[in-house]
Amino acid sequence: MPNNGKKKSKKKLIIFGGLSLLVLTLIIIALTSASKEEIISVTTEKVEKRNITQKVTATGKIQPEFKVVITPEVTGEIVELPVKEGDRVKKGQLLIRIKGDQYEAQKERLEANLQSANANLKIRDAELKRIESEYKRIKELHEKKLVSDAELESMQTNYLTAKASYESAVAMITQSEAQLREVLEILYKTTIYSPLDGVITNLKVEVGERVLGSNFTQGTELMTVSDLNNIEAVVEVDENDVVLVSLGDTAEVKVDAIRDKTIKGIVTQIGNSAITKGFGTQEEVVNFEVRIKLIELDDRLRPGMSCNTDISTETVENVLSVPIQSVTARTDVKEKDLEEGAISKTSNSKVEPDEIVFVVENSTVKTVKVKTGISDDNYLEIKSGLKGGEEVVTGSYRAISNELKDGSKIRREEKRKTPSK
Repeated sequence: MPNNGKKKSKKKLIIFGGLSLLVLTLIIIALTSASKEEIISVTTEKVEKRNITQKVTATGKIQPEFKVVITPEVTGEIVELPVKEGDRVKKGQLLIRIKGDQYEAQKERLEANLQSANANLKIRDAELKRIESEYKRIKELHEKKLVSDAELESMQTNYLTAKASYESAVAMITQSEAQLREVLEILYKTTIYSPLDGVITNLKVEVGERVLGSNFTQGTELMTVSDLNNIEAVVEVDENDVVLVSLGDTAEVKVDAIRDKTIKGIVTQIGNSAITKGFGTQEEVVNFEVRIKLIELDDRLRPGMSCNTDISTETVENVLSVPIQSVTARTDVKEKDLEEGAISKTSNSKVEPDEIVFVVENSTVKTVKVKTGISDDNYLEIKSGLKGGEEVVTGSYRAISNELKDGSKIRREEKRKTPSK
């Protein structure tokens, strides 16, 4: 019995000793894990001075700066069409002739009417002169009491009638001349000449077709004459960007069909009327038309070609800058100030995020508030907060936007080089 008691005591001692050792091991592991700080891998870059050009990107079409859509003012059949699409034409050159036989017939009839009216006027003029002479003679006789009052009144009536007939004949001539001028104007409009030096960029009719005049309707569209010596890019700029664009801004235009060349241009017109697409839907987009005159032309340019433009809206020189991805917006900086009493806790205003960068100090980072300016495709102007020469974190995006905090430990990594194409 005494031996059995000793064995049981020894067994308990071993069990409790093992449990104590396990607990101690777990405590040591927990303490070690708690004291081990996370090290975040980042890429960095020095703060330097650069020239930064802010650009607005837009897409659109190549169009001639000056073009005229030709429509007829008379109705008829096309009897002559000496040009074809792509032809160069001079101002005043014949473009199209419309059959005018019916107008020729009207002209001949009105010319005959005018001749008849002139002849009638001569008759009325002779008649008026005869009656006027006789009327004067009767008046003289009446003054001498040689004719009665009735005879004088009868002759006065004849005179007034002859005068009215003469005036009617004059009016008839005026009317006939106006009708003749109207027909001659119509006849003139059956022949259409080029209003400018240019190129036929769109021809929609052929000889023998009958076209509709535009006196009371829109009329048939015959062709378009474009001045290809003056070309512009007509692009649509987003409503948030159009306020940055000014007249005279320079632009680089890339035409999809001419990939080996970038064409320079100047902003000449900024639209005031909005172009709305998808109105009333979640995809609603509001743009404004901007016209860019091309100052470097290419013979391969054609109206209607698609293009992309980069409009340079502002340039600053020799300013501090950091990569765009280095700047992030954080509210935790403001919350820290709130805890420390820098911001009134009774304020009902919404806490706005700060723009910050992470500056490297040895193997840790600290948050630095910055004020930013304009940016280009890669770099962002820093107006205040940095002095230059600091090393700032440039990546990764996840680290900058979420993982890094004031005092976080870091490990620098080399930037990945973009493979050359």
